[in-house]
Amino acid sequence: MPFARLATATTPTCHIGLGLAAVGRPGYINLNREEDLGADRSVEALRTRTHELLDAAYAQGVRYFDVARSYGRSEEFLADWLTANPGVDDVVVGSKWGYTYTADWTTDAEKHEVKDHSVQTYDRQRAETAELIGDRLDLYQIHSVTPDSPALTDKELHARLAEAAATGVTVGFSTSGPAQADAIRAALAVTVDGEPLFRTVQSTYNALETSAAPALAEAHDAGLTVIVKEGMANGRLAAPHAPDALKAVAEQTGLGCDAVALAVVLRQPWAGVVLSGAATLTQLASNLHAAVIDLDEDQLARLVALTEDPHVYWERRGSLPWH
Repeated sequence: MPFARLATATTPTCHIGLGLAAVGRPGYINLNREEDLGADRSVEALRTRTHELLDAAYAQGVRYFDVARSYGRSEEFLADWLTANPGVDDVVVGSKWGYTYTADWTTDAEKHEVKDHSVQTYDRQRAETAELIGDRLDLYQIHSVTPDSPALTDKELHARLAEAAATGVTVGFSTSGPAQADAIRAALAVTVDGEPLFRTVQSTYNALETSAAPALAEAHDAGLTVIVKEGMANGRLAAPHAPDALKAVAEQTGLGCDAVALAVVLRQPWAGVVLSGAATLTQLASNLHAAVIDLDEDQLARLVALTEDPHVYWERRGSLPWH
């Protein structure tokens, strides 16, 4: 598995990855995008921003980069960076298929992405990803599997994914929604010729939404690499929106709310890679401090108390506007 490369890394930040959802397209649901991105959200402006973030992340020890077909031009931006840095051969590149980007580089589209887990969409998007990333693709994930996703039962799709795995591409899936645990357990049961199909799982887990934790522990015990997304709850756990309890703990550590929020995730024994969704160099630097934060039992208890009912959490996430 490509994630074995991370096992030999010794930098404190090697288990923090950089996700490009927030900078691969002009619109997203993260809070404070007006301040983070400013007015110029042209393709070239975000390409430059993405490359600066990748440069800084790599220089500071980050070795996993996460994109998706639906993250605007994120694959293109990452591919450009890899081409410009041919000596970078120790990173793990993950992408996702299953959503099609439909916003046409606007922030006010009626629909920003359309979900479809059919074999036809897989074939089309796999070809699109291959054209951009080529043999630098290490991990290909089904995007946002839910318990009712046809991707869990489509044998033809499973055969296609197994074919990709046979060529050396690791096959994984991501989850979303209040029933993440059910989706994870269903995916763990998917086999092809008696062998488990999926080798990684990417799920939402943060101080507000912890419901997937038992299933993620089971996935880890089954040998899957666990990637955690939305560790800052789309900005709800970053200043200035962070709850008072998180702000108090951050003040005690002398670091940012975002770093503390990510540190909570990093300490989970099943967490293999925790994604930063930084949109600025300042945010990235602050996020990476999570690797050196040591929270005591009292601080952890105060943060555990922030947990929301998963249905409440996902309803609120679903109401966040695209900025």
